[in-house]
Amino acid sequence: MARPNLDLIAALRRTARKIEKGSPYQWGHMGSCNCGNLAQELTRLTKAEIHAHALANGRGDWNEQLNDYCPTSGLPMDLLIGEMMEAGLDPDDLKQLERLSDVRILQRLPAEKRYLRHNFRDDVVLYISEWANMLEEQLLAPIKLPHFEWSEQTVLS
Repeated sequence: MARPNLDLIAALRRTARKIEKGSPYQWGHMGSCNCGNLAQELTRLTKAEIHAHALANGRGDWNEQLNDYCPTSGLPMDLLIGEMMEAGLDPDDLKQLERLSDVRILQRLPAEKRYLRHNFRDDVVLYISEWANMLEEQLLAPIKLPHFEWSEQTVLS
């Protein structure tokens, strides 16, 4: 599971917002699909650059790229995936993002919204937004705020 951190949460929120507002979205395009849109935010590469990296490896879709990922290969797509891993993701996160299939995220959605279409813009936005919410909750969970005692006397002073 993703390592919750502020940069990753912010990137997920930016990705969802961009897709929602009409950013190029095409599930069959390595640079503008679910993972491709998040990769744009995490790596600052364009959709065309991401797509070119994927084609240079000649390994197919994101799932196949992730199955063949080798952190020491030096191949452009492996470097891109490595950058995404450094941001706090793991290969399963990306595989599940591409198919909108992480059950931990889906279970957080209302029952009637749990059957998402992996190539439908609104479903992608919902999934990514809920993923960001979940990571934010995980990040904040260990933070314990002190309990402050107060009385009317303290307030009036």
